Amino acid sequence: MTLLHSLPTTAPSPTADDDALSGRGLRLAYGRGAVVVHEADVRLRAGEVTVLAGPNGSGKSTVLRALARLHEPEAGAVTLPDGDARALDARAFARRVTLLAQNRPVPGGVTVREVVQYGRHPHRPRWRGTDDDGPRAVAWAMDVTGVAAMADRPADELSGGELQRVWLASSLAQDTRVLLLDEPTNHLDLRYQVEVLDLVRDLAEDHGVAVGVVLHDLEHAARVADRLVLLHRGVVVGEGPPEQVLDAATLTEVYGLPVEVSLDGHGHVRIHPVGRQRRAAPR
Repeated sequence: MTLLHSLPTTAPSPTADDDALSGRGLRLAYGRGAVVVHEADVRLRAGEVTVLAGPNGSGKSTVLRALARLHEPEAGAVTLPDGDARALDARAFARRVTLLAQNRPVPGGVTVREVVQYGRHPHRPRWRGTDDDGPRAVAWAMDVTGVAAMADRPADELSGGELQRVWLASSLAQDTRVLLLDEPTNHLDLRYQVEVLDLVRDLAEDHGVAVGVVLHDLEHAARVADRLVLLHRGVVVGEGPPEQVLDAATLTEVYGLPVEVSLDGHGHVRIHPVGRQRRAAPR
């Protein structure tokens, strides 16, 4: 197996046929008939970051869980380049697709290194505790997420932000070509928010990974995304480059308050929600 950090430093440009993981016509429900996502199409392409955005309850995380085969669609299908994702057993699927869920347990009685090693489970032979590439994958994942210095610390003594980075390292150690991230910047301070988003870009641009990520912060979404999927009440209301999807009229309707959109001096999208207590910008 080839580790991500040993791949060529320049990934091939994706083409229209490079869907690494797709959800087509996904209708997703909880309980009896409570449909929360309506016929959604989401395509993750090699070498690109696709951001799922939208208000609370819009269906972003539910779509991500469906792509990870953790939520069975009422209709539609999740496909890999070689066919229906359901054709693979759990271990085979986990060698191709990783999900970092929003809520992870706080593991007790194990070290940070042992938590990161969980990511190697799909690659381990059934009758042996380790795999040949495991130590290198774990070391690399801890290094790029900034948790190597805490490798021997008990995981249950970490802060929320530290533990978030440890679980991210475990996901990276899984070493897949598709990476699904549900709010990966939750609990992180400003430095690590920026570093995680930079890492997401590196994985796509330098290693050809297809990344699907749920983000609430629309300015973060605009900076990291190649394509943005905007959901509202379970319906995809916009899909494409973020500068096209994040327009003032659409955001005002979706979020239910006036939203202004502009570009700063570097060409970055800036989102300005207009609240009752809004103050004039300093001169």
